[in-house]
Amino acid sequence: MACSLADRAMDEGPIRAELAEITGLKAESVTRVVKANGGWRVGLEMLEMSRIPNATDVLGDYEVVLGGDGAIREFVRKRTRLRGEPVESEAE
Repeated sequence: MACSLADRAMDEGPIRAELAEITGLKAESVTRVVKANGGWRVGLEMLEMSRIPNATDVLGDYEVVLGGDGAIREFVRKRTRLRGEPVESEAE
């Protein structure tokens, strides 16, 4: 079953669709998937504001926690940034 949770975490559909429905934002990309406490922590970039040129789009970096059953247990916006800005690594 762990493999199916990892597949769900990186899938184009379920998590992105659920968060889009909850937040009203478009999920741009999955940035990380980490196994944690019988579930998964998934990093996503969500488009918060579209601008021209698109390098100035505002992206939100979100962390989503999935339970062992694959359901969303928690999601938190960690930070916002412009699309063109380099991503700083964060210590965990």
